[in-house]
Amino acid sequence: MPTVRAIVFACLALTTLTVPALADDMRRPDKVSVYFAAHEDDWQLFMNPSAFKDVIKDAAKTVFVHVTAGDAGAGMGYNGRKFPYYRARENGAEAAIRFMADADSIPGERSESYVEFNGHRIDRIVYRNTVSYFLRVPDGNPLGGGYADTGFQSLQRLASGENDDLAAIDGSTVYHDWNDLVATVRAILVNERGKAGLLQVNAAELDPRLNPRDHSDHLMTAKAAYEAAASLACVRRVSYVDYASMNMPPNLNEEERDLESSVYAVTLAGVLAYDHGASWHHYDESFVGRNYFRVVEPNEACPGIAAAVAAVHR
Repeated sequence: MPTVRAIVFACLALTTLTVPALADDMRRPDKVSVYFAAHEDDWQLFMNPSAFKDVIKDAAKTVFVHVTAGDAGAGMGYNGRKFPYYRARENGAEAAIRFMADADSIPGERSESYVEFNGHRIDRIVYRNTVSYFLRVPDGNPLGGGYADTGFQSLQRLASGENDDLAAIDGSTVYHDWNDLVATVRAILVNERGKAGLLQVNAAELDPRLNPRDHSDHLMTAKAAYEAAASLACVRRVSYVDYASMNMPPNLNEEERDLESSVYAVTLAGVLAYDHGASWHHYDESFVGRNYFRVVEPNEACPGIAAAVAAVHR
């Protein structure tokens, strides 16, 4: 769609990524960056190498919030494999995060626990300067209607009121309405931000002119993230083109593409290690080499904001 491309090219900016020295004191002490992914491979495909850059340099802490289980309607089922599909996808995401965090060092210690936010138990994993959350609500399918085996539950149906509740597939918690979910996401943001001056929220672009025909779960996850952050001060919004980027030309240089593709390859290796298939060629040809996003800066003056803005737009 040439019209969409023209709008996107006019509105979106691309970061230029260079690999810095990776000592902890090189990371920005005033910025926490949070990546919201509907599924466990979304940030790798659509928000990279931006995420890699934050992990190795530009954020004191980088947080990954995976909202759905990415179970494709299987729930906790194994479908004849050694592990449930959702666990394979989580393993892929974890492997990719560790790969980035260990880019110039030996492996560190991993810590996992269930933590409670707004009355909900959520799986939280800490690794070096990264934190990962897995909310494990049911995959809603591309159009948002849900799947029969998980009771036609979805983020979209919760937001519209068609579902009164949305239960995590592992039985860890139940969200009783859309506001309950948003309040939980807000509590995560507040907790992980701590005293950082700048909170960067990374999620899918909600403007259909820039990101047409995206997956319902992508859009609903972004909706929850942006609503949760709306009442917080000093928030930068970075909105990414998802599926529509396949119709746009590659815009990463060779170094950037290597960083992006390496993270995606590690993700797939983590899925394969848990006895599930992967599709390298389709996604490599469709999405790798592309990273389109739009930045909306905070209206108010924020501690450290001038330096952070320069880092994004250099």
